Amino acid sequence: MTYKWVALSNTTLGTGMAAIDGSIVIISLPAIFRGIGLDPLAPANIGYLLWMILGYLLVSAVLVVALGRLGDMFGRVRMYNLGFVIFSVASLALSIDPFHGAAGALWLIAWRIVQATGGAMLMANSAAILTDAFPASQRGMALGCNQITALAGQFLGLVLGGLLASIDWRAVFWVSVPVGIVGTIWSYRSLRETGTVAATRPKVDWLGNVTFALGTALILASMTYGIQPYGRHPTGWSNPVVIGGLTAGILLLVAFVLIETRVAQPMFDIALFKLRAFWAGNLAALLIAIARGGLQFMLIIWLQGIWLPLHGYAFAETPLWAGIYMLPLTAGFLLAGPTSGYLSDRFGARAFATGGLLLVAASFVGLMLLPVNFAYPEFAALLLISGIGQGMFSAPNTSAIMGAVPPSRRGVASGMRATCQNAGTSLSIGIFFSLMIAGLAHALPQTLTGGLTAQGVPSSVAAHIAGLPPVSTLFAAFLGSNPVEHLVGTGVLHSLPAGNAAKLTGQTFFPQLISGPFHHGLVVVFSAAATMAVLGAIASALRGRRYVHAEIPLPAVPIEADGEPAVR
Repeated sequence: MTYKWVALSNTTLGTGMAAIDGSIVIISLPAIFRGIGLDPLAPANIGYLLWMILGYLLVSAVLVVALGRLGDMFGRVRMYNLGFVIFSVASLALSIDPFHGAAGALWLIAWRIVQATGGAMLMANSAAILTDAFPASQRGMALGCNQITALAGQFLGLVLGGLLASIDWRAVFWVSVPVGIVGTIWSYRSLRETGTVAATRPKVDWLGNVTFALGTALILASMTYGIQPYGRHPTGWSNPVVIGGLTAGILLLVAFVLIETRVAQPMFDIALFKLRAFWAGNLAALLIAIARGGLQFMLIIWLQGIWLPLHGYAFAETPLWAGIYMLPLTAGFLLAGPTSGYLSDRFGARAFATGGLLLVAASFVGLMLLPVNFAYPEFAALLLISGIGQGMFSAPNTSAIMGAVPPSRRGVASGMRATCQNAGTSLSIGIFFSLMIAGLAHALPQTLTGGLTAQGVPSSVAAHIAGLPPVSTLFAAFLGSNPVEHLVGTGVLHSLPAGNAAKLTGQTFFPQLISGPFHHGLVVVFSAAATMAVLGAIASALRGRRYVHAEIPLPAVPIEADGEPAVR
C-alpha cells in the first residue's frame, strides 16, 4: 500500500472517531445522567446538561486554528499523533468516572474538554496531511472520503450512543479506547512528515493565540448561558453577564485581527482571505454548519419527543430509534461525498458545492411543510436529499479550500476551515435553541394549562407548571423523557381518577400537548436554516473558477523527525 492510502485510511479513522464522539454523548445523556444519579431536568442541573453537549464543541472550535498552526511549525504528523494519545487517555478517564451527582457531571465535563483537545489535534491536521500526501488530481476524492466520514460520524454517533447506552452508560466512552489505542500505534508507526516549515526557527504567536482563544470561548460560553432562563425571561439574552461576555468576546476578536496583521508569524493567516476560493469556501462552510446543527438537534427533539412516542415507542427507547430513523441522512452523505469529491477533481468544486447547498435548502423547505406526525417515507426521502446535498458540498468545498493555499500554510488553513465548521455547529445551538424556546414561550403556557386542567390537575398546579421556563420542556423532548409525572408530582397524580392519571403519564399525552407549539417553532427554525443554506450557496457560487496553488513552497525546508528544520 502506497503512503497516500495509508495516510487516508489513518486520518479517516481519526477524524471519524473524533466526530462520532462529538455526538455520541447527545443521544446517551439520559443514560449518563441516570448513571451518575443526577436529574437533568432540574433547573439547577441544566448547566451541566448544556456543558456536557457544548463543552466538546466549544473547545474544538477554539483550539483547531492554533493546533493547525502548530502543525505547520513543528510537524503536522507530530501534532496528529499526539492528538490520538490525548483522545485515548481522555476516553479511558471518562469511562471510569468515580463520582456521582454534580461531582460526577463535573468529572465528565472536564475530561470531555481534554478529549476535545485531542480531537481538535486530529481534525486540525488531518486535511493538511492528506493535502500533502495526494496530488491535486486526487485530492478531492481523498478529502471527500475523509470529510464525509467526519460528517457521517456525527450522525452515526447518535446510533452508537443509543446502542451502547442501552448496555451501560460507560460503554459510550469505552468504545473509543481500543480504537484510540490501535489508531495511536498505527499512526506512530506508519505516518511520516511530508510537509514543510519555514526556513527560520518558528515563533509562537502567544498574543494572537490568547486573544483568539479567550474571545471565541467568551462568545460561545455566553451563548450557552443565553439559552438558559434568566429571572422571569425564558432565555438569558438580557442577562448582563451574557451581554458582557459577548461584548468582551467581540472586542477580543477585534484585537486579535489587529494583532494578526502586525506580527511577523501570525497564528491566523489573514492574508489567506485574499484568496477568493478560501474565503468563499469558508463562509459557505460556516453557514451550512449553522444550518446542519439546527437540523441535527431539531430532528432529535422531533423524533424523540413527539413522533416516536406517538408511534408506540417507549420514551426510554426513543434515543436509539431516533438514531436509526435518521440513517437516510448518513446514507446520503456516504453516497454523494466521495463521488462528488472525485468529480470535482475533474470539473471543479463550484457547481457541485453550490448545487448541493441548494438541495439542502430545498430539503429544509420540505421538512417545514411536513405535519408533525408525518409519514416516514416522505421524511426519509427529505433526509436522504439533505444528506446528498451536504455530501455534494463538503468534499469539493474542502478540496477547493485546501488546494488554494500555499503548501506551507496548509495546517493553519485546515484549522481555520475546521474552526468555521465547529463554530457554526456551536452557534447553531444558541441560535436555533433560542428560536425554538421563543416559539414555545409564546404558545406553550396556554397549551399546558388547558391540557393539564382538562385532565383534572388543579388550576394552581397547572398554572405553576405553565409558568416554568420552556427550556425544561424542550430538553425533556430532547432527552426522550416524559416529564409529566416529574412536573405534576406523584401526590397530585394519586389524587386524580385512575383514568386521568394514566392519560397524563401515557405515551401520547405529552407529545400531543407540545406538538402544536413545537411545530410553530420548527417552522421558524427550518425557515432560518433554509435561508442559511441559500446564503451559503451564494457564497459558494462566488468562489470563482478552479484555482490550485503552486505546489512548490518558498522558502521552505523539510521537517526532520524531531520537528526542527533540517537546514539551520
